[in-house]
Amino acid sequence: MSALTAAIRLGVALVGAIGFALSYDALRQMAVAIHVRGVLTYAFPLVIDGFIAIGVAALLILRTAPWRSRLYVWALVGLATVTSIWANALHAIRLNQQARTAGLHLDDITVGALSAIAPLALAGAVHLDLVIRRHPTPRAHEAAATTSQTVGHSHNGRHSAEPPARSADETSLPKKVRCSPDVAERADVAEAAVKVPQAPKPLTKEGGHEHDATFDELLAIARTAPLGRGGRASRRNIEAAIRGAGYRIGKDRLTQIKDHLQAEFDQATRRRQPEPDKEPVGAH
Repeated sequence: MSALTAAIRLGVALVGAIGFALSYDALRQMAVAIHVRGVLTYAFPLVIDGFIAIGVAALLILRTAPWRSRLYVWALVGLATVTSIWANALHAIRLNQQARTAGLHLDDITVGALSAIAPLALAGAVHLDLVIRRHPTPRAHEAAATTSQTVGHSHNGRHSAEPPARSADETSLPKKVRCSPDVAERADVAEAAVKVPQAPKPLTKEGGHEHDATFDELLAIARTAPLGRGGRASRRNIEAAIRGAGYRIGKDRLTQIKDHLQAEFDQATRRRQPEPDKEPVGAH
């Protein structure tokens, strides 16, 4: 924690303590006025101002909860805040009406408005302190990042990151399937027909999330996928190659990629087949 953050938090705590003390005094006198007995008058302010502090903290904790839950907490906090403000203002106004002084004398509206500052300062101070705690300074973020990098190393000094990706030369051509001569021939056809740019290098997944890619990029990656049965384009192998490269792909786009790739294979096969010799005219 930096010195500036510590000073701000100290100032927020001081403002909150002063606001609580001022509101506590007014609410305790109101407890006496409503005939609360003995030492219970000291507990009466805690019911109101203490609930405000707890409610503000609950709102921050439940900021991702369903709106009905948050609305319920907001209603409770608002009711407690209005009650505290009303009690402080009523206390100040009644004392102002009974006071007889030759000095400065304010009207009831001004006295009531100024007395509302104490409970508002208490609620605001609690909120500011919780916000500062939940949003650390940039130095704290840097320290956390450094710690995470240090943890990523093992005891022998080696980093636990994934091994480097294969080069583009290693992934630019489809793998040959050696299960049968027909499959091997189809693989050769694919190698001869593919005069396209090499597949882009796989991207590192940041935070475990996949990235989007264009149709041409996905098609280039699909060309590096192993062939399936009968030397045909394999939907499963294409999807595995694309997701392994760090990209996401939907079912419709995957079908388009697979059909387009199979069409290339079929066209290359037709080009490699020799044309039949033309029979001379009058042969029949």
